[in-house]
Amino acid sequence: MPSNFAAVLHDVGQPLQVEPAEYPSPEAHEILIKNHVIAVNPVDWQMQKKGTKMFAWMKFPHVLGSDVAGEVVEIGSQVTRFKVGDRVSGLAMGVPNRNGGKLSGGYQHYTLLNDYLTAHIPESKSYESMVVSPVGICTAACGLYQKDYLALQHPSVSPPAKPTGQTLLIWGGSSGVGSNAIQLAAASGYEVFTTASPKSRDYVQKLGAAQVFDYKSETVIQDIIAALKGKKICGRPCHRQGMSQIVGSEDVQGKKFVASAAPLDDAVLPEGVQSKFIYGNDLKDNEVGPMIWEEFYPAAIAQDKWVNVPEAEVFGKGLEFIQTALDIQNQGVPQKKVVVSLV
Repeated sequence: MPSNFAAVLHDVGQPLQVEPAEYPSPEAHEILIKNHVIAVNPVDWQMQKKGTKMFAWMKFPHVLGSDVAGEVVEIGSQVTRFKVGDRVSGLAMGVPNRNGGKLSGGYQHYTLLNDYLTAHIPESKSYESMVVSPVGICTAACGLYQKDYLALQHPSVSPPAKPTGQTLLIWGGSSGVGSNAIQLAAASGYEVFTTASPKSRDYVQKLGAAQVFDYKSETVIQDIIAALKGKKICGRPCHRQGMSQIVGSEDVQGKKFVASAAPLDDAVLPEGVQSKFIYGNDLKDNEVGPMIWEEFYPAAIAQDKWVNVPEAEVFGKGLEFIQTALDIQNQGVPQKKVVVSLV
């Protein structure tokens, strides 16, 4: 049995410690991969700093990390889509599950993945290019498609999804979640409005945004409300409390719902507007996960109808470098995904 090592968080605010870890064994619908690269997300350093203040059910010691890509080394008894030796990327369970369940974070040499939250990496794609997407896709898909969120029409590559005649507003279109949400919504037949800086306008338009608004503009809220007048909205995934007034405006018709990547205070929501925090790991418990990872995403990648974003930038190598990578991500790396190589 190979030896395993992990970068372990022992308590809130402590630096990660590289140490021996259990070599995991896959259950029926799990695969075990040897990680070639991992990516860092804001939620990782936020959990390191806040711990149970962020997720009350978080326990220590804990292995962080959700974006992974590597080679399959073992498969569970019920796994049919993957075999040993396959190159894959997927969502590791590095964020504590509010509904319980097994954890297997990405900041280690060997990680367990659910087979229905994993995709093959085509020969034409690198590990680095594929590791950037799992968290962004899962968070966006949770807010867009789950029945207790926006419950939108599902995406389709071939044939393309039928136009719905509805408009979706995405706040922060150049962010990791936003850039994936734009692509998913456009592939689902929705007109997409988004906010971004002027320098990111071309970027989000190439992803599928129909209209782009400068989020720094003093009139951005009024501009969006004016552009939405006469249109039917289907809700809005975002992370800014102040934008809830757009959905609540009398000039904006449609579903008054905000799917938020950050908790919103009910006190700031206009009357009649509902909101719910997006928890991307929920995809492991419903039909949206397999719909994305077994059907849409592999087809979109194979037909070059998907852009894995943000662009990967490898900042270092080895488990020992992950703490530095967390610190780099905390400082901000616009339109880049902080990646660490492990092989």
